[in-house]
Amino acid sequence: MKAVKGINGSAQVLELPNPEMIPQFVKVKTEYSVVSVGTELMMITNNGDANLGYSASGIVMEIGEGVTHVIPGQRVACYGVPAHRELLLVPKHLVVPVPEGVTQEEAAFVGIGAIAIHALRQAKLSFGETIIIAGLGILGQVIARIAHAASYKVIGLELIEERCRTLEAIGAIACRTKDELQKAVESDPGCKGADAVMLCASNRKFSMIDDAIGWLRDRGRVVIVGDTGTEFDRDLLFMKEASVHISRAGGPGRYEETYEQQGVDYPIGYVRWTEGRNMGEFLRLIAQKRIDIQSLITNECALEELPTMYQSCFEKPQKSMGIVVRYEQPNPAGVADSFNN
Repeated sequence: MKAVKGINGSAQVLELPNPEMIPQFVKVKTEYSVVSVGTELMMITNNGDANLGYSASGIVMEIGEGVTHVIPGQRVACYGVPAHRELLLVPKHLVVPVPEGVTQEEAAFVGIGAIAIHALRQAKLSFGETIIIAGLGILGQVIARIAHAASYKVIGLELIEERCRTLEAIGAIACRTKDELQKAVESDPGCKGADAVMLCASNRKFSMIDDAIGWLRDRGRVVIVGDTGTEFDRDLLFMKEASVHISRAGGPGRYEETYEQQGVDYPIGYVRWTEGRNMGEFLRLIAQKRIDIQSLITNECALEELPTMYQSCFEKPQKSMGIVVRYEQPNPAGVADSFNN
């Protein structure tokens, strides 16, 4: 099968062996995958051998022992495995059915959606509270849409004008500078600072935590979502008794062998929102028209064109937001034509 990986600082199209079926896993023929631009560009630059992508949609080819919630031929969305490849072998809890009313392109954003939902849960917001989102790339934009749907007051901070206009299109406030952001917060007499600040930028050399603490109300929360710097001034944190949290991917279960590899779920009475349940919730929001993902799709390319697309993102970041990779291939052996319907 064809796949795209990061090799010694560049993205390359490779031929890899087809994955072999194992218990508690699902084999999926990929139809679309989505590029998490900031994360993947950083992986290409910093890693000698990088598996790229983590969010996709496709058609179930085969199910392993212990899989009962999907069947061959069914449309599904997938998360948590290298996604830019023609065939995926995915843990069963990271495969969710795609409901009616959701396109395969939209469903391919499910991994980004689960990460966004878990980040918002880490903020522990209540109805009507104010959230600041610093960094309006694809992840920040999805967080903003979900937060807006939940009736939080959404304020974004972003230097790139095109991304600000994308946020403003949903009725949220977009700020181009820190001074503009401070004025937006102070303009609401009932707001003594944001209840939570989400840091979505991907730059380990730069920390915005001190800025975020300054934007918070007393005892507010900073949530680190992007791969960003983490240095901060203890005195600033102390004076507001603020808290700093990090959001680990799509939710409880991520990187846990018993959940992902062995297929053992957490009882819902103890863990209400696992990463798998967050995936399903994201698709529900799309299906019920609570959030619009289609308008975030700015680019589409074939798998073979993905390395060139990465280069365009390096050179013109303002031109890319939601990048969808399409897979046009003949059916693998054993997959009926009806699977594509």
